Amino acid sequence: MSAQPQSRYLVCEGRELHYTEWGAEHEEVVVAWHGLARTGRDMDDLAEHLGTRYRVICPDTLGRGLSQWSAAPDDEYSLDFYVRQATGLVNQLGIERCLWVGTSMGGAIGLLAAATTLRGRIRRLLLNDIGPELAPVAVDRIRSYAGSPAAFATVSELEHYFRTIYAPYGWLSDAQWRRLTETSLRRLPDGRVTPHYDPAMVRQFVTRPDDYSRWTEWDSLELPVLCLRGESSDLLTIETAEAMRTRGPRAVVVTIADCGHAPALNTPAQFALVERFLAGG
Repeated sequence: MSAQPQSRYLVCEGRELHYTEWGAEHEEVVVAWHGLARTGRDMDDLAEHLGTRYRVICPDTLGRGLSQWSAAPDDEYSLDFYVRQATGLVNQLGIERCLWVGTSMGGAIGLLAAATTLRGRIRRLLLNDIGPELAPVAVDRIRSYAGSPAAFATVSELEHYFRTIYAPYGWLSDAQWRRLTETSLRRLPDGRVTPHYDPAMVRQFVTRPDDYSRWTEWDSLELPVLCLRGESSDLLTIETAEAMRTRGPRAVVVTIADCGHAPALNTPAQFALVERFLAGG
């Protein structure tokens, strides 16, 4: 068994998506999908841990990481299009059924897919600090930095910036911060470094201001759901999390201490929560 991921590419809905694959020798599949302005490499620690038992697929969303940028941002940077691509991805990989772990936007993609094109094929859904409703203050905060990404002369300066804006992720080791930086940067023509995504992806909040309002889909779900909520999250409110306990699939909600939006899924305690849920515990 290889401890290292394989880097792969597939064309889904006419756009090339990049993904990393861990534990390819295993039959049971986990799709682990990252957050709005991030890349699939955020899932490295969790995927390495799960890869001893599961085949783990970690995509870069359209416009992020090594995936192609959209030539039609107002149409394609949307949950509906991401779900179409996700469906194409699992179909091409021959995955009949899977488990889904999604951080923030990645959880919203999983929620919508589980209610529509992958209904009955996603067996269990883990939502990392995301629900069927977003707090507007958090959306405004994310748009304030994601829509106009900062650029720096050095990688060290970019790392300092990431440590600041992603402090709510909770504890990361120095090596994890360095890897987060190195796996999510690109160099601009003028030589500066900036986050590795298309700034136009935030057009989603302009063209589809209600894209993350998904109570109808939530209420239709009929599968086990675990929601991890960062203790000080400004995106998933306590009120929304409580409603998730009593509506639709009646999620189990677990609060992660010393985190905001969103827990990094990189500690033994978080691994244990994820693994127990995926195994049906």
